[in-house]
Amino acid sequence: MLNLNNVEVIYDGVILVLKGVSLEVRDGGITTVLGANGAGKTTTLKAISGLLRTERGEVTKGSIEFGGQRIDRLPAYELVGRGLVQVFEGRRVFEHLTTEENLIAGAHTERDRGRVSAGIDRVYQCFPRFKERRALGLAPMLVEEIFAIIQRLNREQQLTVLLVEQNATLALTIAEHG
Repeated sequence: MLNLNNVEVIYDGVILVLKGVSLEVRDGGITTVLGANGAGKTTTLKAISGLLRTERGEVTKGSIEFGGQRIDRLPAYELVGRGLVQVFEGRRVFEHLTTEENLIAGAHTERDRGRVSAGIDRVYQCFPRFKERRALGLAPMLVEEIFAIIQRLNREQQLTVLLVEQNATLALTIAEHG
């Protein structure tokens, strides 16, 4: 479903950040990317999700394909429309917004309010703690609980997941590949 082939990323036209990154995410599987701080995990995700340009970065070599089509030159909004979505970690959510307000912000590309509401209901069904804390922040969530839910969604709905995590032991318990 997702393939990176020998990807190189450069920031500001001169700073080489990634070199020769290749990976394959199989349709309906869970693949994890592991690494210490500064190893290039976040840059890899930004390259996949089309967010490099917002930070003056670009894929200068290699290719990224999603569903058999090259995507490394497409803007982020077009990728979201194709179903490729990056879920950010805690420091990338809007800390001043409630859980529900963050979900609404995440659905900003959907114009149909009924679909937004149905999507939020679906999130609450999958992640009951979000509903319990819809008027609070996301920080109290437990990592193990989220991983169990991701694994269940993968199994029941064939959700394809690229998981980026520092906790190798936990990530490799649910991933097929690392």
